[in-house]
Amino acid sequence: MVTYAPGAVVLQCGADSLSGDRLGCFNLSLKGHGACVEFMRTFNVPMLVLGGGGYTVRNVARCWAYETGVLLDTKLPDEIPNNEYYEYYGPDFNLHISPSNMENQNTPRYLDKIKTSLFETLKQLPARPSLQYCKQLPYENDVEEPERDPEVRISQLEADRLIEDEREFFDQEAHESKGSTPNRMDYS
Repeated sequence: MVTYAPGAVVLQCGADSLSGDRLGCFNLSLKGHGACVEFMRTFNVPMLVLGGGGYTVRNVARCWAYETGVLLDTKLPDEIPNNEYYEYYGPDFNLHISPSNMENQNTPRYLDKIKTSLFETLKQLPARPSLQYCKQLPYENDVEEPERDPEVRISQLEADRLIEDEREFFDQEAHESKGSTPNRMDYS
């Protein structure tokens, strides 16, 4: 986050890493999953948070409800309120799911190896651009130029300074028939 300093973050919160997921093989609790969202909030960068993954529907609903609470800095009660889908959350009818008794096969050495490899890969990526993107570059003599004669050929330097997006369609004849002189930036 420090190196790239993004203006916004898209955070995809797949719930297939939760304990008890039909296809996932992880054992995260809602609190563990939500801790990732809470960590990203600490950067105070606008976030677009998306759902995704998760193949045990009642746990996906729990996860996204809990993480919405995390994003809104609101602690949700553990008891699920009575609603038309209440029976889906049995037998305990609680927001939080209990992790299974699955053995954690991730040794500290293995996790450190992955973390080191990840950091080495990230070091090799280029940092954020150091120049701000803008449509027109600033020029030393940025003064208003007199209207040029369309019959006189312009230099390559002047041509390079003109901004005209090649993807836009511009009907020169339509503007001339209206009696107006088009501006080079006019894409209407």
